[in-house]
Amino acid sequence: MGKPTLGNPQNTIEILKKYQFSFQKKFGQNFLIDTHVLDKIIRAADIGKDDMVLEIGPGIGTMTQYLAEAAGKVIAVEIDRNLIPILEDTLGSYENVRIINEDVLKLDLRKLVQDENGGKPVKVVANLPYYITTPIIMGLFEGDVPVSSITVMVQKEVAERMKSGPGNKDYGALSLAVQYYADTYLVANVPPNCFMPRPKVGSAVIRLTRHERPPVEAEDEKLMFDIIRAAFNQRRKTLANGLNNSDRLDFSKETIVNAIERLGKGTGVRGEALTLKEFADLSNYLAGTRT
Repeated sequence: MGKPTLGNPQNTIEILKKYQFSFQKKFGQNFLIDTHVLDKIIRAADIGKDDMVLEIGPGIGTMTQYLAEAAGKVIAVEIDRNLIPILEDTLGSYENVRIINEDVLKLDLRKLVQDENGGKPVKVVANLPYYITTPIIMGLFEGDVPVSSITVMVQKEVAERMKSGPGNKDYGALSLAVQYYADTYLVANVPPNCFMPRPKVGSAVIRLTRHERPPVEAEDEKLMFDIIRAAFNQRRKTLANGLNNSDRLDFSKETIVNAIERLGKGTGVRGEALTLKEFADLSNYLAGTRT
């Protein structure tokens, strides 16, 4: 085992020069260069020697070195093949790290966890490329990948959306989806100067701890999420109009209005006023009208 050598800007610059690496905008590459933030992420992820960690987008291996010190095993999935020789160099002394050169959105992560960890839940830790944050997180949850927690660096406004509640401007389909699957905890806000190159936006570390079972009962999960998407697709419209206009839903306007009234809400209510439980109840009422 080596000791983490990356995480300070000088060492990062040296490695990038050595390999004449140029940042790829299309991969959303911003490497962490702050050891305090790295320590915070590792602490928040609560990693021990019994854990297998899945890291998405290891970059040059900065956080991977820290993860390898703390975890039993680390699987690092990196899409940019130009980074693979760098990772083989920076992680060469760690025997508990496996690097996979793939697009994480195309990988069968359930099979990967089965093969590498006997299907036992893994912890996901990542400095995520911001342009694919939501598909990655929702892919982990909706794909039923055995994950106990996800501790990730995301765009600050995305972290705020994930933990937002009803009546808040940040509240939306992402808030409800994440909160259906996990408990959210904001670990830290991270300014742009902690990265190379500097992103134009602020960042935040958020930890999502998977619920053992969802906090609400939805008889038809897909229907509930179709209703949630329709409710926020046209935020300015009333909930009744949003659901009535959706091509995913096939209920009459009258049925929709009756269901909303059963919630004890007026017909002028908007989607952003409903809690996750109220969306579950609404979907259960509407599912009941199909039988």
